[in-house]
Amino acid sequence: MALDELTTEARAERPDYDLSSTAELVALMNREDATVPGAVGGIAPELAAAIEAVVERLRSGGHLIYVGAGSSGSIAALDADECEATFSTESGQVVALVAGAGLGSAEEREAAEDDGDAGRRAVEELGLSGRDAVVGVSASGRTPYVLEALRAAAAAGALTVAVVAVRESQLGRLADHELTVVVGPEFVAGSTRLKAGTAQKLVLNTISTVAMIRLGKTYGDLMVDVRTSNEKLAARARRIVRAATGVSEDEAAAALADAEGSAKVAIVALLAGTDAATARKRLEHAGGVIRSALEQ
Repeated sequence: MALDELTTEARAERPDYDLSSTAELVALMNREDATVPGAVGGIAPELAAAIEAVVERLRSGGHLIYVGAGSSGSIAALDADECEATFSTESGQVVALVAGAGLGSAEEREAAEDDGDAGRRAVEELGLSGRDAVVGVSASGRTPYVLEALRAAAAAGALTVAVVAVRESQLGRLADHELTVVVGPEFVAGSTRLKAGTAQKLVLNTISTVAMIRLGKTYGDLMVDVRTSNEKLAARARRIVRAATGVSEDEAAAALADAEGSAKVAIVALLAGTDAATARKRLEHAGGVIRSALEQ
């Protein structure tokens, strides 16, 4: 399908923006943005199936790799970067391959999305296997860098997922799981950093967050694997321990100190009435899942 035939490039009938007031433009744009969550909800079964497959790989020690270019790559990189701080994923367990990363100018980075060979090489250099999952993100579903990266991932036996904004895309046809979120014409024709980008952010948020919940990285809605690398996160860890156990601020701080900053260990120690060393062993035997550790 030619680029100008894609839904992401279409125009919608709206008032001439240059004749509208700022307040009217804000209202119009907000109205368009409000349609995105419903579009994402429309693929809930497909999204859940993809997440289950990703969790299976991560549970076996594999990696989650996002691949994107332009705004799609930036959104993918943001989600990958947050996983280590929020869920204490191991360094390199969740990463993003972004076309043109490290290049000096925006023009160079934009041109890099057409370099399919670079996408292929980036994936091959990771040495992927069937234990890994690769998520290609492309609004048009035809970005060469992402296409070739997904082909290389499939050749290595990795699970492949496509996050696209158009039906019957090249990327979707390559993937084991196709997540097509059709958001319609953009507020500014062709500017897929808008609704398509919002949809991508929601989908990637859901993939990483739900996968981490399934892996035991939370206790209820609490991010118990948070790293206490600064005062804000240390204070959050104390609040998490208090919320999970009902202890005082001082008791939470003491338990965290004994647990060397691990909210998980502190919670298990307090709820099970044991010391930090025993709590840590329980968690190790339970695969890091608090509820399972408490049942031992």
